Amino acid sequence: MAHAHAHAHSHAPTHGPVGVVIATRNRSASLAVTLRHLLALPERPEIVVADNASTDDTRALLAREFPQVRVLALPSNRGAPARTHGVRALRTPYVAFSDDDSWWAPGALTEAARLLDGHPRLGLLAARTLVGPEEEPDPLDKVLADSPLGPADDLPGTQVLGFLACAGVTRRTAYLDAGGFHPLLFFGAEETLLAYDLAARGWGVTHCPEVVAHHHPAPAPRTDRPAVVRRNELLTAWLRRPLPHALARTRDLAADARHDPHARRALREALARLPRALRARRPLPPHVERAARMLDAEPGPRPSRPDQGGTP
Repeated sequence: MAHAHAHAHSHAPTHGPVGVVIATRNRSASLAVTLRHLLALPERPEIVVADNASTDDTRALLAREFPQVRVLALPSNRGAPARTHGVRALRTPYVAFSDDDSWWAPGALTEAARLLDGHPRLGLLAARTLVGPEEEPDPLDKVLADSPLGPADDLPGTQVLGFLACAGVTRRTAYLDAGGFHPLLFFGAEETLLAYDLAARGWGVTHCPEVVAHHHPAPAPRTDRPAVVRRNELLTAWLRRPLPHALARTRDLAADARHDPHARRALREALARLPRALRARRPLPPHVERAARMLDAEPGPRPSRPDQGGTP
């Protein structure tokens, strides 16, 4: 581990302004594919892998085949907040997130740095995501591009309050200012809450389709994902939205739970976490709540992520 650390730093001056953080767990084969793509980029990004206590050969593989990659060997599975450890470990002004099944197109990080350099209020940009070898557009791309929030004078692209974690580039100071990914959600649909928290602190969050990420999810979907997504959507409502909204969402989920096992599990897990959510509750400022309400009225497809960063 120390060797990898020292090795990475001996080349530090040649790295670009955008570092890459990957949170992973027990997905060494797909992680190796991702790292080969990232290490071949013309931007030569510094890469930090935050390993969520993998029990497979992830750490041995990293030490053997990727000594130039920094590894944060986390003692337990931290979920999405593992990325925050990676952001803190990097010293680049900008941080791009990859999952262990996604990577950035050549030139994408240069374009992201140009947009962030030119727009000081931009806290996070959501890239365009091309899925699989066919490079199909992720359904979320159209939802983001059609966002009713529209453009802002001092920001590039279209204002949004959501993104795909495997296709987000953030300003390091903005990410840390907003507190990063919230530990209560652990993993799954964790992006909306971070977008809310960035906007609440005055940072812009926009969709910039000229920045491109590639996502190659495993073909076998994880069966627990629908329950986790619904649980975290409800917890996000309790953490940041007005009480009538949170109560209405809870009633909707309870109604679905009568006939849907995913909804039943989501409701059970959300209620178990509700005391912690209430203690951490911080309603959005009025202008962000208005934006969130506009987006509530726009139904859209879920992000096409059958598998999320290898972390259960």
